Amino acid sequence: MTVRAILAGTGSALPVRRVTNEELAAQVDTSDEWIVERTGIRSRYIAGEGETTASLAADAARKALADAGMEASEIGLIVLATATPDQTFPSSATKVQAMLGIDDCVAFDVAAVCSGFLYALSVAESMIRGGAARNALVIGSETFSRILDWDDRATCVLFGDGAGAVVLTREDGPENPAEARGVLAAKLHADGRHNDLLYVDGGPSTTQTVGKVRMKGREVFRHAVVNLASVLTEVLEAVNLTAADIDWLIPHQANARILDATARKLNLSPDRVVVTVDQHANTSAASVPLALDVARKDGRVKSGDLLVLEAMGGGFTWGAAVVRL
Repeated sequence: MTVRAILAGTGSALPVRRVTNEELAAQVDTSDEWIVERTGIRSRYIAGEGETTASLAADAARKALADAGMEASEIGLIVLATATPDQTFPSSATKVQAMLGIDDCVAFDVAAVCSGFLYALSVAESMIRGGAARNALVIGSETFSRILDWDDRATCVLFGDGAGAVVLTREDGPENPAEARGVLAAKLHADGRHNDLLYVDGGPSTTQTVGKVRMKGREVFRHAVVNLASVLTEVLEAVNLTAADIDWLIPHQANARILDATARKLNLSPDRVVVTVDQHANTSAASVPLALDVARKDGRVKSGDLLVLEAMGGGFTWGAAVVRL
């Protein structure tokens, strides 16, 4: 028997305020047609007063716990992926811990931007297998609207705020991945040589400011399609599977054109790709767990399905995981 981290529940949370392309076009030099044609995005959610990365994360975590039929007191580990923490320190994960009423557990943030949830999932899965905790909350939460330059239509139309969470629990299962549930494999990468293609132009150690998102979109698109197709092949080969074995690909929701190009590279039918970017835009580390929760709740993703999760973000960082529900 092999110890695995089983996905026991999911949850998501969005800010109250929904902003359509038409509303955005009233403030920015853009149009609904321009945004949809280039990105597939039709709306996004923007955090309002009192809504923060930690508060959205806590809301998503409560829903994931309820879905898992688990009390917050049973959680021994919280790993929160975010590029927009409430404070420089302490971690937003510790704020979530307090909001959930957990007196003591391991809690920390992971910073890998849009790949953050994949990094957090891998860390939590390794810690569960190593015996550090039996049950873990893995959360992706962002308030990207707070670091956008609203005069830069190339970036401000792309992002939104939100949170997604999963509960992982320790379970003994068969050694053969074809018969097992849970996280079957994960592969992560980073290449810091491309910092200037997608970054924030500020930070405590450099400018002593928060900074704003800057991006060279064409270069990011090119790297994304190549890197994502490569890591998806890599993670499937790790468990002796192919794209034909996948029930659902649940990708980072960055841009509909990237999703289409990645699916084509894998010869994967678009019908097997979960797409929510039209509803939520790019929510960075929150987008994969948010899309997973949406697809579970609407009935597309079912128990026993084989899922591949993938993402790429600033750094560059990228990764993928094979999960059987």
